[in-house]
Amino acid sequence: MRGIFLQVVGTLMGTAFSTVVTPQGALAAESMPLHLEAKIPLGNVKGRIDHMAVDLARHRLFVAELGNNSVAIVDLSASRVSGRIRGLKEPQGVGYVPLTDTLYVANAGDGSVRLFRGQDLRETRGIELGDDADNIRVDSAGNQVIVGYGKGALAIIDARGDRKAAEIGLDGHPESFRLESNGSRIFVNVPDAHAIEVADRQSGKVTAKWSTGHSRANFPMALDEASGQVLVVFRNPPMLTAFSMKDGAPVANAGTCGDSDDVFVDAERRRVYVSCGEGYVDVFEPDAGTFRRIAHLSTAPGARTALFVPELDRLFLAVRARDQKPAAIWVYRPVP
Repeated sequence: MRGIFLQVVGTLMGTAFSTVVTPQGALAAESMPLHLEAKIPLGNVKGRIDHMAVDLARHRLFVAELGNNSVAIVDLSASRVSGRIRGLKEPQGVGYVPLTDTLYVANAGDGSVRLFRGQDLRETRGIELGDDADNIRVDSAGNQVIVGYGKGALAIIDARGDRKAAEIGLDGHPESFRLESNGSRIFVNVPDAHAIEVADRQSGKVTAKWSTGHSRANFPMALDEASGQVLVVFRNPPMLTAFSMKDGAPVANAGTCGDSDDVFVDAERRRVYVSCGEGYVDVFEPDAGTFRRIAHLSTAPGARTALFVPELDRLFLAVRARDQKPAAIWVYRPVP
């Protein structure tokens, strides 16, 4: 390779991001459905990185650095880490509530959800759940924050009162779950029960249980509400499967990358993004009742958590430190 580089500049909310690629690689990168636009270094961060959330008003990305017992605050306008919340206990899930300007952090180590508010992210209080607090979802319309935890429960937190208001019991520890936007259903991956469980936020009860059959380790989940489908990715075997939101019937599937942890629907382009610890991001398009993989993008081993933000039209991938290379957030721009 010759030492001649092409500077590629993208924009995000009026902010410049840059990265370098070879001239030969530039054309190939632009022809792919995702273009690597930037790598934002996280600094001296070791170990596993978990989920992310975004504060759109301030252009901030929050990154749960589980192995570092911290949450990074990434200034997207400056492409740098602007601060860090330390002293946490294995943070896994993060969720930001614009109405109250509050960041919720779920800690696996002590089962707590800790709250940080405002521009300076001052800690206001903690909510004790008991064990293994994990994924967080925000229901802005209902002013609720839902947290999966323990050996089988969803805690419903009143975002106005900062208190646990209700709980929904499940048949095992909940992994990814999603909230129906025009209804009260919550779709929950419960891999220990080999099932997807459907709960109702109003009644506080599980209303349906869909068997995953011979597929195991259903961790990532997304909703394609335009198509009426629940998208689930299994690790064993590595498979993307669509279930009918109506009755849980499997309607489509396709093989995908291994050690998946996140899946997202790009509704504008009718694409699906799957991020995998095997070191790939797979991109799919619906095709005659199934999925067609249109890209198998090489990333980095262990980089399995991601966040797609439609408002920014960007996919953020968390890449852990490895082989003397520091941890970073890789920023992908969908193409076209």
